[in-house]
Amino acid sequence: MQQRYKATIAYDGTPYVGFQVQPNGPSIQAALEKALKLMTKGQEIPVYGSGRTDSGVHALGQVVHFDYPSEIETEGLLRALNSILDDAICVKAVEPVEKHFHARYHALRKAYLYKVSLAPFISPFDRHYVLHHPYRTDVSRIQEALPALIGSHNFKSFCSTKTDKTVFDREIYRAECQPSEDGQALTFYFEGNGFLYNMVRIIVGTCLQIGDGLRPVENLSDLLSIQDRNAAGPTAKAHGLYLHHVDYPSQEERIAKSEANGFY
Repeated sequence: MQQRYKATIAYDGTPYVGFQVQPNGPSIQAALEKALKLMTKGQEIPVYGSGRTDSGVHALGQVVHFDYPSEIETEGLLRALNSILDDAICVKAVEPVEKHFHARYHALRKAYLYKVSLAPFISPFDRHYVLHHPYRTDVSRIQEALPALIGSHNFKSFCSTKTDKTVFDREIYRAECQPSEDGQALTFYFEGNGFLYNMVRIIVGTCLQIGDGLRPVENLSDLLSIQDRNAAGPTAKAHGLYLHHVDYPSQEERIAKSEANGFY
């Protein structure tokens, strides 16, 4: 009997071309599908993620779903996947879900972290995981600017021009920037109902220019009105970005909605 499973995974995005299968290199999705194929002795099992992450982007709590050809103990499934996968990927949790669960379409909200080092020199152990920004950055200016993003807005100014999206409205619930105790690092935190292509990275790039005094504090608010990507700051590099977690309705809520839509 086929069973759908929801899995929460963490990964170091450094050796991968991103989450989605690409023709130009290894991906997280391909690694998961290869592991499942080995476990089922050659059966192709598609893996669906809550969303894509770009090359070099990391995840602490990416969520995927897949249909396994038979019921299997979650502990056994978890151990088997982790024994096959590369050390750069860890399956943190697995649970059986209803047959209509979808990792992408059922997601309620997502949260991202972006890590920045302000130190004069960056540790070699951080170079793939933290953006090095060795400039005099006034964190208070960034903290004053960020609340402008809270709420529902058109975020076209903060979306890559390479996107295929035509609707740019998203709702942001939290937008914060916290310095470390020694003032040598920053951690940005964003939570919302969805994010556009490169949205977090463009916001961070713009915020750093605000902190450096290259843009006024009210610039984020202005950019929401302008709706022009060319007016915003640079796209911060991928390796400082982490998909922190993805939230979903309870299983009961999902089933009730599916029943109301005629899926059961």
